[in-house]
Amino acid sequence: MRRRTLLQAAALAPLARPALAQPAKAATLRFIPQANLSALDPIWTTATVTTGHGYYVYDTLYAADSNLRPHPQRAEGHEVSADGRTWRIKLRDGLVFHDGEPVRARDCIASLQRWGKRDSMGQLLAAVVADWRAPDDRTIEIVLSRPFPLLLDALAKPDASVPFIMPERIASMDAMKPITEVVGSGPYRFVKDEYVSGARVGYAKFDRYKPRSEPASWASGGKVAHFERVEWNVIPDPSTAAAAMQRGEADWWERPFNDLLPVLMRESSLSSMIADPSGRLAIMRMNCLQPPFDNEKIRQVVRVAVNQEDYMRAAIGDDIKLWRTCHSLFPCGLPYDDDAAGKKLMPANLELAKKMLGESGYAGQTVVVINPTDYPVIGPLGQITADLLQKIGFKVDLQESDWGTVVQRRTSREPVDKGGWSIFHTTGSASGWSNPAVAETVRGRGAKGWFGWWSSPAQEQRVQEWLAAPDEATQTRIAKEIATDALQDVGTIPLGQFFIRTVYNKRITGLLQGPYPYPWHVQPA
Repeated sequence: MRRRTLLQAAALAPLARPALAQPAKAATLRFIPQANLSALDPIWTTATVTTGHGYYVYDTLYAADSNLRPHPQRAEGHEVSADGRTWRIKLRDGLVFHDGEPVRARDCIASLQRWGKRDSMGQLLAAVVADWRAPDDRTIEIVLSRPFPLLLDALAKPDASVPFIMPERIASMDAMKPITEVVGSGPYRFVKDEYVSGARVGYAKFDRYKPRSEPASWASGGKVAHFERVEWNVIPDPSTAAAAMQRGEADWWERPFNDLLPVLMRESSLSSMIADPSGRLAIMRMNCLQPPFDNEKIRQVVRVAVNQEDYMRAAIGDDIKLWRTCHSLFPCGLPYDDDAAGKKLMPANLELAKKMLGESGYAGQTVVVINPTDYPVIGPLGQITADLLQKIGFKVDLQESDWGTVVQRRTSREPVDKGGWSIFHTTGSASGWSNPAVAETVRGRGAKGWFGWWSSPAQEQRVQEWLAAPDEATQTRIAKEIATDALQDVGTIPLGQFFIRTVYNKRITGLLQGPYPYPWHVQPA
C-alpha cells in the first residue's frame, strides 16, 4: 500500500482526539516546516526549505512585493548614470550583522559576486559587470559594460537562490561549496546550538534589526519580528504533524497533506489560507550528463507519456480547486504562459511512447529515480514516474530516502552505479520560474547550470535576445519560444500547477501570502 493510500485512510477516520489546546508560549512561534533543513546555505542550494531558512537569517539590498516590483530593503536608494552603465546604491545607516559587525558595501559586493557564480540571473548580471566598487562603507558602485535594465529585479529576486547579504569573510568562500557558518543581518538569528538536522531548528529575534517603515508585502517592507523565538519542529509524518496541530502543540504547519485538511478544519481552533495565489509548479528533472537521458530522443519518450492529471491527483488530491494541468514551463496565468503549445508536445500517449522507446536507441540502462519519503507533495511524483517508466519499458530503480539525502545526492554527476541518479522531482513557486532570467527550468547552461545540466548554447543565446528585446510584445514572443524549445528538447518536464493551503492556529495572526512562510508580521492574535 502506497503512502497516499495510507494517508487517505487516515483522513477518513477521526484522528485521536486532542487534549485541551495548550496555550502558546507568548514569546515563541512553533512552526512545522515542509521538509527537513539539511543544507544551511541558500546560495549553494535552491532547496525551498533552505531559502525559507534564509529569509529568517539574511536580508537583501532590494526585495519584491506581491506584484514582483522591486523595492529598497537594506538599500536606502540608488542613482543611475545617464547612460545606464553605472549604478550607485546607498546602504541604510546603522545596519548590523548578527555577530555585531556593521553591514558594509564590501560585504554586499562579496555576497553578490558569490551569488552571481551560482544563480542563473546572477550570471546574466555578472557577465555585464565591468567593475564592483566600494567608495565608502555605505556606497556600492556597479559599473556595467552595457545597460542591464533588470538590475533591480535581479537584486530583488524572490525565490530559488535569493541574493542574500552575508559578511565578506563568509561570502568570499568558494561558491561551489556550502558554507557552514550562518551569520546574517535579518530579523532572526540562527541559534547554532539548537540545530539538529531532522529534528529541530531554533531562531532568536535579533534586537538590533532595523525594520523598514513601509507595510510588509512578500519579502519587501517592514520585517517586524513579533516573537522572541521561533522553533521549527521537523515532523516528516503528516498524521503526526496533524495531531500536533490539533493538540495545540504547534502554531503553524507550512504544508499539510491535502487529504488531512477536512479533518483539521473540523477543529474550531484552526484555520487555513492559500499560501501563494500564483501557485507552484511540479516538475521532473532528468540527468542529461549520464545515460540514458543524455540522449534527447529518450528524454522525449518520457515527455510524450506523462499524464499530468495522474501526478496532480497523486500528489495534491482530488480537489481540483487546488491544482490544474499546466503544460507550460512558465506558470499558467502569468504573462509567458504557453500551455497550448505545451499540450501539443505532451499528448499523454503511452502507446506512442513505447513505440518511440523502441526507436530511440535505449540499451536497457537502469533509470535511478531518487525520491523523498518525507515530502508529501514530492514523494508521489517519483512513485508515479517509476510506475510510468516501467509501463513504457524502462528498467527502473526507485531509490527512496529523506529529502535531505535527495538534495545532497542530486549534486552528484557520477554514473548511477557510483552514487549518481537519473531523475528527481521538485516544485517551485510561480514567481521563481516566471521568466527566462530566473527560470532554471528553461535554461541550457550545461555544467554551469542547475542539477540535470541540460546544455543548449542556442537557448542561452535566445535568453540574451529576450533581455535585449525592444518591447513587451517581442519579449513575450521570445519567452514563449524559449519555453517551447526547452520542452521540445526536454530540459524539464512540467507535471502541473498547484496551490498550497497552509494551516495555523487562530491564536496567531498576520500571516503574509507569498512563495515562502515569512516569519515577520506574524503575531499573537
